[in-house]
Amino acid sequence: MAGHSKFKNIMHRKGAQDKKRSKIFSKLAKEITVAAKMGTPDPDMNPRLRTAIQAAKAQNMPKDNIERAVKKSLDAGGENYEEVRYEGFGVAGVGVIVEALTDNRNRTAGEVRSIFSKNGGNLGETGAVSFGFDHVGAIIYPASVASEDDMLEAAIEAGADEVESDDDEHALYVDNDSLHEVARSLEEKFGEPNSARLIWKPQTSIELDDEKGEKFLKMLEALEDQDDVQNVYANFEVSDALLEKLG
Repeated sequence: MAGHSKFKNIMHRKGAQDKKRSKIFSKLAKEITVAAKMGTPDPDMNPRLRTAIQAAKAQNMPKDNIERAVKKSLDAGGENYEEVRYEGFGVAGVGVIVEALTDNRNRTAGEVRSIFSKNGGNLGETGAVSFGFDHVGAIIYPASVASEDDMLEAAIEAGADEVESDDDEHALYVDNDSLHEVARSLEEKFGEPNSARLIWKPQTSIELDDEKGEKFLKMLEALEDQDDVQNVYANFEVSDALLEKLG
């Protein structure tokens, strides 16, 4: 279950995103509003909202911003966002999954398609990429909360399927139906995680050299900069040196 973490490649732009905090806050607020509107504004009774608020806290989003986003879900006549998933390919056939929340599906589709085509990629049909990924829950803790062995033992006891640990963090993967149950069990032992959410985890990865990797990361950054895009996943690996260079 344990091994070298590839989570940094899955969440490859974490460092770059830190430089765009206002845009991140906007996307987090949108997810909080949508989660509260789809269920209840009480995070204890709404697992998706609880997850969204945890993600916002992990990014140091101010409490006032979080509360405002929850209240916005109660506004009559507020925006209605639709969840949309796009699948496509980048350089070297790397598979890309894009999750978006949009109030204008045509606008978002056009902008996402344009980003793919401008960067040597192309959109595919729904299912063209996702069959090579597993839709699973991912729970992330900083490495400091437990040793690798202690985290592995706790993860097995809580019902996690896989653990990847490195010097920075522990990444635990669980069946998507068990995410919130496992997360709550671990929270009793280690406190709130940095994040606990559903992701698309690649079954295999394509290694890119630095030239192709830089081109591919440029496309992913453009996708993440698009206002409606919430998450981007891809089955690629690049060198740590390149990530540090671009980070």
